[in-house]
Amino acid sequence: MRIIAGEWSSRRLKTLSGTETRPTLDKVRGAVFSSLGGFFDGGTVLDLYGGSGAVALEALSRGFGSAVICDKSRDAVRIIRENVSSLQAQERCRILAMEDRKALAVLAGEKAVFDLVYLDPPYAKQHNEEVMRFLYENGMIGRNGRIVVECLKEDALPDVCGQIVKYKEAVYGITRIVYYRLEEET
Repeated sequence: MRIIAGEWSSRRLKTLSGTETRPTLDKVRGAVFSSLGGFFDGGTVLDLYGGSGAVALEALSRGFGSAVICDKSRDAVRIIRENVSSLQAQERCRILAMEDRKALAVLAGEKAVFDLVYLDPPYAKQHNEEVMRFLYENGMIGRNGRIVVECLKEDALPDVCGQIVKYKEAVYGITRIVYYRLEEET
């Protein structure tokens, strides 16, 4: 696995061996960031199911200013820390070693707001609608913020969740990527 574009283009990242995590493929990650605009000028990304940290690190490489990377697995957190350190990105990354609901509660308590939220939970343990609703109800999505959900292509996701609205989706093999944005109040 590698960083695809930007500041750290072609830098290799470590991943966990085995089936505990399912890294987002380089091809899929590249397509996601191209769909979001390719490169960015600041902002904060939340990778709620970090695995290796590849999605958040790709976002930083492409111009996001900071990242929060969460994972409940000690082994995954170890790999994330190693990847962050190898890129000397410690000042731009916050790593939360806890399960998703606890991490969201901590971040909501801090009034955190994100420009990009990437949700790629283990396919069998998804509760994406609940997470999106929490993000919306706690004002955690920035004005032009986006939520990207990676799931199995067969999974059903809502078109609307509060004022979070699906605006695009794409299928890559067995994976479906669904894009959401915060709908402006009229």
